Amino acid sequence: MASTRFNRVLLKVGGESLIGDRPYGIDPKAAMKVAAQIKAIYVENVEIALVMGGGNIFRGISGSKNGIDRATADYMGMLATVMNALALQDALEKTGVPTRVQSALLMPAVAESFIRRRALRHMQKGRVVILAAGTGVPFVTTDTGASLHALELHADVLMKATKVDGIYDKDPQKQPDARRFKTITFHDAIAMDEVEVMDTAALAMCQENNMPVMVFELFKGDNLVKAVKGESIGTYVSNDTQTEFAE
Repeated sequence: MASTRFNRVLLKVGGESLIGDRPYGIDPKAAMKVAAQIKAIYVENVEIALVMGGGNIFRGISGSKNGIDRATADYMGMLATVMNALALQDALEKTGVPTRVQSALLMPAVAESFIRRRALRHMQKGRVVILAAGTGVPFVTTDTGASLHALELHADVLMKATKVDGIYDKDPQKQPDARRFKTITFHDAIAMDEVEVMDTAALAMCQENNMPVMVFELFKGDNLVKAVKGESIGTYVSNDTQTEFAE
């Protein structure tokens, strides 16, 4: 374990990572690409729990904005994360990585129920645990679910693997002069209105419980391996750091 800074990680992966070249849904080739990234840290003996988003299939917030009852829409979003979890489990096991899916919603035909001590035991035995269906209750995002699970499972860090290479002071896709933070405090990440990292509830939970967060681009080289080794990539969010821009 001397080669890695973090021995146990909670990895949050957006559902968009499974789209591939499709407009929506799941591309098996994209799932294999994500699995390869995860295997690269699995072979470093890192204990891994993973939370999947569902945005490639259905977003609860978007559904509620289009007229669906918010609670109903959120449950639909949870089901989307279960579909993604099963697809990624299939891809991981095809690469030789033993995997268990645990769901916050009861569906014993396809997944174990989430039991914290069982999830910990799976990781200790060298299995990747994919946590699906968020927290199992509506009005809560998968980011907040990831923060909660990171704390429950005593992760060393919450890693949010996205399609952007960190946290910016403004939207880099709309503002060409946007600057990336190398490090940022939780206080500043919450207080700065234009900074978009995770929802406020997720950040506040991590802030209160001193759970550091790393945000980085998943498919950029071997970023995930670099992240678990503690190299300076993306943006690091913590109570014990200073807010600094990347050079």
